[in-house]
Amino acid sequence: MGNMLYPFKFEPILKDKIWGGERMKTILNKDLGSSKCCGESWEVSGLVGDESVIANGFLAENNLNELLEIYLTELVGEKNYEKYGLGFPLLIKFIDAQDNLSVQVHPDDELAQRKYGQSGKTEMWHVIAAESGSGLYVGFNKAVPKIQFEAAIAEGTVADLLKFYPVQPGDTFMIPAGTVHAIGKGVLLAEIQQPSDVTFRVFDWNRVDDEGNSRELHVAEALEAIHFEEQTGNFKVAYTPTLNKTVKLVRSQYFNTSLLEFDKPLNKSFVEIDSFVIYMCLDGQVLLVYGDEGRERLETGEVVLVPADMEELQLLPARKSRLLEVYC
Repeated sequence: MGNMLYPFKFEPILKDKIWGGERMKTILNKDLGSSKCCGESWEVSGLVGDESVIANGFLAENNLNELLEIYLTELVGEKNYEKYGLGFPLLIKFIDAQDNLSVQVHPDDELAQRKYGQSGKTEMWHVIAAESGSGLYVGFNKAVPKIQFEAAIAEGTVADLLKFYPVQPGDTFMIPAGTVHAIGKGVLLAEIQQPSDVTFRVFDWNRVDDEGNSRELHVAEALEAIHFEEQTGNFKVAYTPTLNKTVKLVRSQYFNTSLLEFDKPLNKSFVEIDSFVIYMCLDGQVLLVYGDEGRERLETGEVVLVPADMEELQLLPARKSRLLEVYC
């Protein structure tokens, strides 16, 4: 086969968080060592200091940014390379919330570029597991002017203004930059987002650490970042799961995501999209068949990056499997 590009797996970048748990191990089969509070597993990242390292094939031990510098359009596609250059356009994670995450907001492209020299952060969530009664906070439950929200931050009553969505596995949410949001306790989800780590906390559920200190809030920055007139929409994505079909979840300028639930072989052609494709295995076991005799196995909790120059692929499930398919 020579040295053609192949579907890449990466070493997960595991991050302990005060609100994390053990479901990265119990549900997604990650090796957590002795950690009992793993909150995030960064699966595909080009962020400086958190670059994903290739785990398979002849390019193993190189990182994603090194790969991009060598292979350019072969890896990401021409339109992505023109738009993003040597920056990988997405950040792909799993998040396990054993406790509520802080209520936060991310800046949009204009604000993030102007103040921080990086992209904004529009993101989406797809729920993998949820304890009874758990849910997500996205936007406000009614229109709230800036002055009232600022007062609620000062009084510690922000929770009263948030819209709470009870969730179950499969629920999907699109969260444009500028939207106030928080992942509630008991939820395990996949997160697909623009490659930015700029987060402004507005409320931390009045938590304090062992010494009685609360976590830092970023009130002024958040008030500038929030799109106050766009907080009362319905952020849940409507779709109908259909066995053995590729079902669209999100189409946006930043990423496109579909759900594949299948128990029969699926043939995929990527000729039209001019992009890499990422598969996140939420459940199951799938064999990716490519080229003359290329094979890569994908199991629950694993993620694979299919390079843009690979035009077709066959997905063979060993049992009923669920994948998220993501491209730009």
